[in-house]
Formats: sequence, structure tokens, C-alpha cells
Amino acid sequence: MLGTTPGFGHAVSHSHRRTKRRWDPNVQRRRYYVPSLRRRVTLTVSARGIRTIDRLGIDVVVARMLARGERLR
Repeated sequence: MLGTTPGFGHAVSHSHRRTKRRWDPNVQRRRYYVPSLRRRVTLTVSARGIRTIDRLGIDVVVARMLARGERLR
């Protein structure tokens, strides 16, 4: 999927002191069987990417990734 990046901001304490913090994206390594390729592929996808794969189907998502020139593992 397209690169999900961390968000940045401040952690605000009870006394209102602000320190830098970051919100890391919820990315996971998932293995999918792709019928059109007849093999399993390992993708690093965000939670939103998993929902997109569920909605569109793995074949459509992999075809779009290959059209963009992304490499599959």
C-alpha cells in the first residue's frame, strides 16, 4: 500500500508541560494467497490497508501495486 507515515505532536502533561511524541501507524505483516499469481505474498499493510483488501479483493490490490511498480515478497 502507499506509505503510511507516523504523526507528530506533543504529549501534554497534567501541568501542561509539552514534550514531543509521535503516533506510529498500525502496520502489520500479513500473508495473502493471490489466485492470479498462484502463490502467497507477504505484505506490510496498515489497518486501513487490510480493510481495503477485504473490500476490493486481493487480486485487485495486487494488480494495482504491480502497475505502480511495487515489489511483492
